Amino acid sequence: MEDWIVRGAGEALPSAINIERNDTSEDDVKVRSRDQRLALLGEPKCVICGRYGEYICDETDDDVCSLECKHIVLDRITNTRTVKTFPANDECHYVGKTDEKGLRCVSNGQSELLRKRLDIIVKGNDIPAPISSFSSCGLPEKLLHNLESAGFDMPTPVQMQAIPAAMSRKSLLVSADTGSGKTASFLVPIIFHCTEASFSKSSRLRKPQAIVLVPTRELCSQVEEQAKLLGKGMPFKTALVVGGDAMTSQLYRIQQGVELIVATPGRLIDLLTKHEIEMDDVRILVLDEVDCMLQKGFRDQVMQIFTALSQPQLLMYSATTAGDVEKMASMMDQGISYVSVGRPNRPNKAVKQIAIWVETKQKKKKLFEILSSKLHFMPPAIIFVGSRLGADLLADAITVTTRLKALSIHGEKSTKERREIMQSFLTGESPLLVATGVLSRGVDLLAVRQVIVFDMPNSIREYVHQIGRASRLSEEGRAIVFVNGENKNVLSEFVELLKSSGAAIPRELLSLRYQSSCQKKRKHMS
Repeated sequence: MEDWIVRGAGEALPSAINIERNDTSEDDVKVRSRDQRLALLGEPKCVICGRYGEYICDETDDDVCSLECKHIVLDRITNTRTVKTFPANDECHYVGKTDEKGLRCVSNGQSELLRKRLDIIVKGNDIPAPISSFSSCGLPEKLLHNLESAGFDMPTPVQMQAIPAAMSRKSLLVSADTGSGKTASFLVPIIFHCTEASFSKSSRLRKPQAIVLVPTRELCSQVEEQAKLLGKGMPFKTALVVGGDAMTSQLYRIQQGVELIVATPGRLIDLLTKHEIEMDDVRILVLDEVDCMLQKGFRDQVMQIFTALSQPQLLMYSATTAGDVEKMASMMDQGISYVSVGRPNRPNKAVKQIAIWVETKQKKKKLFEILSSKLHFMPPAIIFVGSRLGADLLADAITVTTRLKALSIHGEKSTKERREIMQSFLTGESPLLVATGVLSRGVDLLAVRQVIVFDMPNSIREYVHQIGRASRLSEEGRAIVFVNGENKNVLSEFVELLKSSGAAIPRELLSLRYQSSCQKKRKHMS
């Protein structure tokens, strides 16, 4: 019988447990990967998915998080695992010669067919064909091994197209669904080019070759963590540059030699202004959540960094983009190419949206009803509110009224507080997190099953980002949205969004939209 060890338990548990079982208690073996919490700093990580490696598989000595990942490990050993591939007789199966960059060459007809099937739209000159596997784009063996260890078996559609395009040194504006794998799609080309440059240089002193700019500290930490995971064992070092941490330690890290800096714009400018750091070798600049990065407040900082570099390759990513972003991108690089995957500016199809008409004074009561219902409450969950004070007050009210431990997170809390709060949430200590928009962008909250939009944001783009936290890499999630007459500014767009997603629309919402439409017509006539 195959056995495995539970960390700290001192006893072996049988592996012959029905993989479909989902009624596990806290003391049971975790069946699915998604049932396991994320790993904390210093804890063992699952060799397949990177979550908490609670168990050790006797046969392989690997850290695994669940039965699901254990079986994947065992299947790899015996070569019996079924790998998802394109059928041999399908036009999408890539055959043929490779070019000088190591990318598989395919016909234009095959490229267009694959793009059509994967819902990929490209605009620009000489954009490489999508890849069908990571091994088909000339990546070093160590990087391929790291991708596999991190759970990247098959590239997602955005990775299929963006990775070869970025590896060919093209500047890109990429729009793809929330949770579609955008981070890896820019990290893989960065690691490839940085390690290639490191091998070609005789000098031991390593200078930054790439910068990734993101809007929040949490997203910065997440991007850097994934970069370290994918670049493990390679000549590739990273530095995290964010506010709230000591600048001296960040400076020291860079001075010791790094290839990649992951930073928030304000802290990076502060660092560059006060200290001499050579940026002559920076050849790649990534703007993650670009629609946010080019808004007022960030734009001047981003442009200050951009103009200080020597014509870098630009890689811009977001789940939502608009005409002003495209215009700004083309001003920064006239040769920029565009990649759109899935349904840009639309919620992930895996998110089920439930819109509820609730008057402002009744929102707390309705929220407490949902949180007290076994049918409607699906922890872990995030509740989005419109203000920092509102986040603190609502979290306290939830804890007192429902006896569920709720924590709040927003920009006024210190970096230390925010890290402790995120740790408590990700380990399952707190099933609820009340947040402002600080968590709506990019942060990879794999455990989240439900989002409740308590305060509707002022833009549909922000709403799309918020409910996207409920679905990562197409796992099903649920979004409950409170709406009322105070949301007139997004009324029309919201109704159209619900229609396109096949979600039910409250009668009151349709009635209000009709009244608003009539008022506009009367004003126009007068």
